[in-house]
Amino acid sequence: MLFFGDSMAILRRDHSPGIPWPGRLDFPGGGRETDESPETCVIRETAEELGTLIRPRDLVFAAVHAGARGASWFFAAHLPAERLRDVRFGGEGAGWCIMTPEAYCAAPDAIPHFSAILSAYWRRGAKGEG
Repeated sequence: MLFFGDSMAILRRDHSPGIPWPGRLDFPGGGRETDESPETCVIRETAEELGTLIRPRDLVFAAVHAGARGASWFFAAHLPAERLRDVRFGGEGAGWCIMTPEAYCAAPDAIPHFSAILSAYWRRGAKGEG
């Protein structure tokens, strides 16, 4: 979950064969490469997908979700709203947008367990420093 101020960067998944939740609203991130830590993965994927550089210390939350395809890691990073100007869509997925957490959770095309993780995180008040 990548926050810029009070809003989040959201990707739209494409319809490639084999991709889970095709066409749905997604958080930046993706599959780990060999011997890559979950933190290294989300930092690399965020740079590839949005051209946004985050540092390990920017990761203020981590959670693991056990799903049908195995464990998935979720992180939150809060950046200042001004950093939005640095975003450069990397072409993975069908596009990107900015949404509030409430809008994501209410969106009919949000990935259900992503909404649940975001909602639980937001209710905790762990809103970072962005």
